[in-house]
Amino acid sequence: MRKFSLALAASCLLCLPACDSSPNDKDRASKDDKDDKDDKDRASKDEDSDKDDDSNPLAGLANNPLAAMFTKKLDEPGPYDPPKQSPNYAADQPHLRVLNLSGSVGEVESFDPLAFAGGGGGSLRTRALLDKLGELAAEPQLEGLVLRVGDLSLDMARGVELRAALTEFKAEGARKLHCHAESLNNTSYFLLSVCDELAMVPVGTLMLPGPAATPIHLKGLLDKLEVQADFLHVGAFKGAAEPLTRDAPSPEMLETLGALVDQAYATMVSGIAQGRGKPEAEVTGWIDQSLFTSEAAAERGLIDSVEAWEPFLTRVTGERGWKNVTLTDKPWSDPLALQRFLGMAGPKRPSEPHVALVYAVGNIIDGKGGGAIGATTEIASGQLVPVLDRLAADDKVAAVVLRIDSGGGSAQASEQIWHAVERLKATKPVVVSMAGVAASGGYYIAAGADQIFADTDTVTGSIGVVGGKLVLGKALESFGIKSFAVTKGEHALLWSPMQAWTPDEREIVYAMMEQTYEVFVQRVAAGRNMDRDAVHEIAQGRVWTGVAAKERGLVDELGGLEQALAAAAKLGKVEPDVGLEVYPGEPTIKDILGSFEQLVAVQAGARADSLPIGIGMVIDELAASVGPEGRPWIEAVRASLRTTVALQGSTVWAVEWTQSVR
Repeated sequence: MRKFSLALAASCLLCLPACDSSPNDKDRASKDDKDDKDDKDRASKDEDSDKDDDSNPLAGLANNPLAAMFTKKLDEPGPYDPPKQSPNYAADQPHLRVLNLSGSVGEVESFDPLAFAGGGGGSLRTRALLDKLGELAAEPQLEGLVLRVGDLSLDMARGVELRAALTEFKAEGARKLHCHAESLNNTSYFLLSVCDELAMVPVGTLMLPGPAATPIHLKGLLDKLEVQADFLHVGAFKGAAEPLTRDAPSPEMLETLGALVDQAYATMVSGIAQGRGKPEAEVTGWIDQSLFTSEAAAERGLIDSVEAWEPFLTRVTGERGWKNVTLTDKPWSDPLALQRFLGMAGPKRPSEPHVALVYAVGNIIDGKGGGAIGATTEIASGQLVPVLDRLAADDKVAAVVLRIDSGGGSAQASEQIWHAVERLKATKPVVVSMAGVAASGGYYIAAGADQIFADTDTVTGSIGVVGGKLVLGKALESFGIKSFAVTKGEHALLWSPMQAWTPDEREIVYAMMEQTYEVFVQRVAAGRNMDRDAVHEIAQGRVWTGVAAKERGLVDELGGLEQALAAAAKLGKVEPDVGLEVYPGEPTIKDILGSFEQLVAVQAGARADSLPIGIGMVIDELAASVGPEGRPWIEAVRASLRTTVALQGSTVWAVEWTQSVR
């Protein structure tokens, strides 16, 4: 409550009328950088929902000099913070910009109202990076960008997308990329191989072991616990349940994973060789050696120099000034954001015909899920379908881009979203942009789009169905727990976790799954203008890379989000430089209050083990017995088991557990 009270106090302060300030205050208020846009410009740009309105008591906020001065003061560095720009920086003089990159790269920034002041927890949004590079390229006096990279985590598909954007930013040598890193791994080194200069801190570590896919099989553990995984699948390659039902990957799964790893390896080798100006044979030698100190990396030519950050920045900037790049504004940096948060103004959306960008991220689930806030981490049919229907009815929305990053989920929810995409497509063009993963249900909801874009290393396809249950009867009996059932109906215990399916029940479930698979295949055939048998031949649960999917007609073009947005604008005949409408948008206080009770319950559940007592005890015992190196594996096992328990009672769950290769 204290944080919320402070936010309201700040809002009241910003509403005060303009008054005379001291001379020093006036000087500070007038010392805005020439390259930064004024708050008034942002207020009047293209958002008709933010126009002054008598019903909005905060409508004059953006034009209040005191509010502007207050918000700008909050953005200034404190006495012990590093400077945000050099003393000699001037936007109208040749200069460099400094961009800090660390954390995980994803699609949307998750929002946790229980940690409101903490923001998104260090995540970087793909589109924020792409947009910022475009903005920087438009600065007339910008001579280059200095990238300071910390612990950066991203999959190969996003690495390809961001690397292409950095290449475009360089404009064939017109602007330089000076890069400095603390540590590098497969994908971050692949990304930075495009830099004109690459330095690392002394005693840094460059890890280049090559891509790997490491499925964790839990059947042996389940056997010891006397837990039976009773799962069925339609499609020889649909191996989502294999970690529960097999001691080792099937030949089909090994073939699938081998293709994913091969594509990632080829992407790495060719990209690094081109970026560093080395023959591919030398790059494969680096990968085979795998581990380098920064000093050894410099000797072998993987990087250019070994320097601490401060002298590196001084050297590359020289006499030129520099200024930090801000990827996302603080809530207090834009007075209009406060109005939107309090519900006093509508969400950002252009008044002209425009493209709407809709993110579909996470597992596909039935119902409304976590509402507007939950939409950053899950695809809830009850939440997404109304959004798509609203966009279909909105004449100002000329085209829609559906950005998908999902390994699948509920078949029923996928079908509902598919129908919503069909209704949307009947009114305006729909373009799909696949991020790291758009497989199983993630491909299902994409199949009907007018055009599908994927990155070369996107994990997609997995057109198949898997479903089942965990049988816990014997495991519970070992702890002295017995259950007794009083039933009416031959198959009343069909989804009971206490006993396995009978042969008749397996036939019933499998017949239903075959019907679901057939619907999936038919949806793909209709959306991709393919023959049913042709789809079946490349379906059967098999996962494809973006390159392989394009060769087989499952996607139309290789490209990232920017290419998909450009295609949608062209199809929708949208004028250049018109902004986007984005869903999910910035959370409002209404969203937070509406989802708070549910999110508290979710967090409480997350803190609890949520595993059957026997399994939870074994996992705790394992976690206590391994060292720090083994704990990530134990937590991966725990997460897999939690997912499995969550599937309990699902009629059909079409989810692919194979994650994108890193």
